[in-house]
This record gives sequence, C-alpha cells and structure tokens, in this order.
Amino acid sequence: MIVLASQSPRRRQLLSEAGVDFLVDSAQGGEAAWDGVVSPEEYTRGLAVAKATDVSLRHPGALTIGADTVVALENRIYGKPADMADAVRMLKEFSGREHRVVTGVAFVQDGVELRSWGSVTQVRFLELSEERIQEYFALVNPLDKAGAYGIQEHGRMLVESIRGLYSNVVGFPIEEVMNELRERKAL
Repeated sequence: MIVLASQSPRRRQLLSEAGVDFLVDSAQGGEAAWDGVVSPEEYTRGLAVAKATDVSLRHPGALTIGADTVVALENRIYGKPADMADAVRMLKEFSGREHRVVTGVAFVQDGVELRSWGSVTQVRFLELSEERIQEYFALVNPLDKAGAYGIQEHGRMLVESIRGLYSNVVGFPIEEVMNELRERKAL
C-alpha cells in the first residue's frame, strides 16, 4: 500500500495520472518556520520527512510519501503568500529574474526514513508589469501556491523558461517519484 501524506490536489493528480493506486492521509502538525540556516533543499526535505513520518505511523507497513515545495530566490524562501499584497510583492521580486522551485520528497515506512531528497528546477520569469500581475491574479488564486503562482495555471503569462522538471514546478517531481517507486518494486 502507498500513502500520500499531502493535501495538495496537484500531487494527488500527478500520482493518479501516473497510474499509482494510493491513499491520501495528511500530516497533522504544522510546518516549522525556515530558520535561514539550512538550505531550501534541506528545509523542504526535512518537512517532507516529518510529514511522511507522522502519517506512516498511522499506516503500519505502508510506504508513505511526503512532499513539501517552496520557491527560493537567492537566500530567501517564498512559501504561500499571506494575502494579495504579499502575492504581488512576490511576483514583483521574481520579475525578470531566475528563482528555484525546490520540492523535498521523502519515502518513509513504519516511521523509518527510507530515502529523501530535494528536487530543484530553475525558473526564469518575464519582466512583469503591475498590469500583467493583476491580469494573472484575475485568472489564478495565488494564495494557495508557494511563490504566489502555479505554472500549470496560465504560467505562460509569467514564465520565460525553465531548467529541470516541469512537474517539480507544479509541486511534485513525479518522474523522480516514479523511479523511486519502481526501484522499491512498489508499483
């Protein structure tokens, strides 16, 4: 049995589209604030491990997958915006620049971490005017997305290019997850 320790509809969709049979059970605890000391990769990996560990204890014998995604620009992490003003600020900071989308992924069974990693995709934004940002927000709710945007939702309005896995920018590096499931003979 495979358990996805995530509330994310995007993660559920990617795993379903890959043909994986799984249950969804979300972690109960809140997320630890980033301390600025560890890298975004280490931070998201740690959150993914914590979520998967919490959920795995409720499903003995099941392979539990946890994940957490953030957007990082230089030495700052951008989670979900607090409000629309925060969302506008984020997109203005990304305008014309390259940032990283980092997803920590963890495989845990019976409370024991089997493997975890941070998947990184580089995303370059177009130069964004205030008008373009407002046009985007008229189409997409940014408040439930790390970095205030979803590449799968009108992302062409914002994104100039990506280097790495598109699925990682969506919030779940499904190609890497599927490779791990195959290696573990969990499919």
